Amino acid sequence: MVEKGVRFIQVYHGSVQLWDAHHGLKTRYSELCPQVDKPIAGLIKDLQQRGLLEEMLIMFASEFGRTPGVQSGSGCEHHPFGFTVWMCGGGIQRRIVHGATDELGYNAVEDRHYVTDLHATVLHQLGLDPRSLDLPGRQRIELDYGHPITEIIA
Repeated sequence: MVEKGVRFIQVYHGSVQLWDAHHGLKTRYSELCPQVDKPIAGLIKDLQQRGLLEEMLIMFASEFGRTPGVQSGSGCEHHPFGFTVWMCGGGIQRRIVHGATDELGYNAVEDRHYVTDLHATVLHQLGLDPRSLDLPGRQRIELDYGHPITEIIA
């Protein structure tokens, strides 16, 4: 698809409920994680071999993080206060870690960003300004569009 000029590709693994582990987290994630690890590594390696990784931005994210403690004995609750997103290619620095959580993994405490900063970073790398984008048929309103995370940009 990339080689044919497709500019945006979004890939999902299963449904939201498949990864929404409010119970049975250890069992469920022990099965699901290996299902995505090898294909993602293969995608990155393939793009790199074809010389496409520098122009392709890959972002691996979820809707929420998970609490560091258990919920109902075997799962975790949604947790927007500290979670991991990784990015590669597309002008993102290699081999860096940006940000940190507290010792329990509960709250982001270093280089904190809101999700709109992730959106702004992706749009920046695509050469777009989120403030110039309008939705057809919608009245233009002022929003917090976030700011590109310049510390991770190569």
